[in-house]
Amino acid sequence: MSESRVLVIDRDPTRLQNLAACLAFIDHTPILAETPAGLRLEGRRPQDWLAVILGELEDWSEARQFVDWLKRDRRHPPLIVLPPYHEKAIKEFELDPSACLPADYPVKYHQLNELLKRAGLLRMEQEAAMVRRAGGPGGQSAAIRRVRRLIEQVAAFDTTVLVTGESGTGKEVVARAIHDASPRRDKPFVAVNCGAIPSELLESELFGHEKGAFTGAITTRKGRFEMADGGTLFLDEIGDMSLPMQVKILRALQERTYERVGSNRSVRCDVRVIAATHRNLEEAIVKGSFREDLYYRLNVFPIETPPLRERLEDLPLLIDDLVAGLGRHGHAGIRLGADAIHALRAYHWPGNVRELSNLIERLAVLHPKSMVGVQDLPARYRSTAVEAPLAAVPELAAERPPAAPLVPSPLEDGGLLPATPVADLAVLPADGVNLKDHIESIELALIRQAMTQSNGVVAHAAKLLNTRRTTLVEKLRKYGLSRDLPGVEVAGETLEP
Repeated sequence: MSESRVLVIDRDPTRLQNLAACLAFIDHTPILAETPAGLRLEGRRPQDWLAVILGELEDWSEARQFVDWLKRDRRHPPLIVLPPYHEKAIKEFELDPSACLPADYPVKYHQLNELLKRAGLLRMEQEAAMVRRAGGPGGQSAAIRRVRRLIEQVAAFDTTVLVTGESGTGKEVVARAIHDASPRRDKPFVAVNCGAIPSELLESELFGHEKGAFTGAITTRKGRFEMADGGTLFLDEIGDMSLPMQVKILRALQERTYERVGSNRSVRCDVRVIAATHRNLEEAIVKGSFREDLYYRLNVFPIETPPLRERLEDLPLLIDDLVAGLGRHGHAGIRLGADAIHALRAYHWPGNVRELSNLIERLAVLHPKSMVGVQDLPARYRSTAVEAPLAAVPELAAERPPAAPLVPSPLEDGGLLPATPVADLAVLPADGVNLKDHIESIELALIRQAMTQSNGVVAHAAKLLNTRRTTLVEKLRKYGLSRDLPGVEVAGETLEP
């Protein structure tokens, strides 16, 4: 993946191999070349690499051509230049110093990791800027960045896309982002909800009808396919379409032609089709409610939108975007306090981003120009807020039974919720439990204990947990433990995971 690939160009084969070993050790994939001429750039994009490390070059003019190719893309990766070539690289390549980072050699793991983290932050900022321009899905979680990469990859082609995911996860936002980033962006984007239109009217809605085709057809009417000519047709909730209509849609997709209701003349259509559904179409095929051939015709390039509960780290950013959007439509600004965000992080969000949007709009109406605390949230959102510890109330502290061992849950602002007793994790509460969060809280507690016992040495902690060092590093990154631990020691170097 481009998030981990690092291109290394150096005419010294020994240094090249040393750099490759260092990159592999900190879980990056090295791509090695002794000269820029050794790279095959056909079909490649500058953003295919997280960063480019430059060492000794045989021909700086040849390297200049390569750097000029990089700079043609505004999202090009930064250059990390080994000594003593940093100043020369800035001058020769006419680079902004912020896009040309100096590094030491021999390599220091901590420094190299920090440079690559800076490159990753730059990548995230570039992606966020692209999303703001295209109006695509917001957030910086790994799941949503994966969706944005898929949008970017498929937008330039007329490939049929099937967007899946729960209701309220932003499937139409994904479809519009694909259209806005495509060569068809200046043509119409036409959306139709296949589940909201009665089956007997859907054919006329999609393909149009001739005057007198049926009772009430007093004029000829264009269908959505014709309205979207040259642009994009978004078929939302296609899983709710009747079987007879599925046959007609399949023919339109295969032949790129259709017939208006009441006409026997075929009309060619030039549309890019994006379909979406919250249903499991493979299960629908087994039940006989969805055609298998249509499924394969639609599922050329699948994109799954993640539910909000699986990307809670995006919650503050989504709230900021929603508040800013309401401000543009005349609502007075609001702010959410840390306790309110804490409670919202603990909520399970069955309605996903759509539910969050409705909540923020309601709060903006009820509490204009105010700081919204947990007490201002509707009851269903407050019920998930964690109660303050009994120790905070002196008269109750003496009556409290001995505390069980504590297990932090990875959902607080800093990455952790207040601790949950280990003994309680095996007891199912009356109102149920979020199994995924509970399992993660157990895993997180064991990782913290192992890291404490090993004094922060990842390799030793991995042995205690009987797992691979690289796997443990990924979990440290996932849970953001670098915010809580002073650092992770790897072979004498401090590596922030």
